[in-house]
Amino acid sequence: MPGVPKNTRPDNERKLNFWERLYLPEIFKGLGYSFRKLVKEPQYTVEYPDELWDPPDSYRGRPVLVEENGSPRCVSCNLCARACPPMAISMQSREVSDPTSPKEREPAWFEINMLRCIYCGFCEEVCPEEAIVMSKEYDLTFQGRDEAIFGMDRLLVPVEQLTDRLDYLEACCNKQEAAEPWRHREDNNLHSLKDRDYVESLAEHKMPALKNTHLREESPIAAGNTWDGSAESPADNG
Repeated sequence: MPGVPKNTRPDNERKLNFWERLYLPEIFKGLGYSFRKLVKEPQYTVEYPDELWDPPDSYRGRPVLVEENGSPRCVSCNLCARACPPMAISMQSREVSDPTSPKEREPAWFEINMLRCIYCGFCEEVCPEEAIVMSKEYDLTFQGRDEAIFGMDRLLVPVEQLTDRLDYLEACCNKQEAAEPWRHREDNNLHSLKDRDYVESLAEHKMPALKNTHLREESPIAAGNTWDGSAESPADNG
């Protein structure tokens, strides 16, 4: 047996008149309100892509490598690759042959798969040298999966173009409670190898396996990915 509908309207509910039951006056009121806002209110939208949005310094865009004095600031510690949740970062290390260099190692090649990257900023947080930071670039398009793998030719960015992000990190993320100020980029871990000659003698006579510690046979995926140690970045050479 079908149920009987029950009227749950309260006794004091106002009854609608004829025009209110038509709903047309209320529709025109709403259209009039929208038209007034359209004419009088300022424009909040952006004519994308003709007008690009300028993100704040705290914005986490695609990660980039900091290029300082013609070379990557990266010391190839592999912390960013270990901390990356989607495993989007891969690199190959090599020893620095220049004895005057403050770095022990540098990346022979460095890759980030932008299809895997989730822009979490973990790589930026764990980097002891602030060599990888989140940029303001958010407009990324690819026509194939290979184009989404960025090598050093597309990752290296001069430090002068990243001053906003680096200043933000120093002001907001590197606060210390010590009496004297502590500067992250200058005082933290120069990665110098004081006994380089001793290590080379060990690799030559007693421990030849040391020669292959930072080498592997796989080649990088992205084209133009290697860095030859010259003063110019791969992007400048291309």
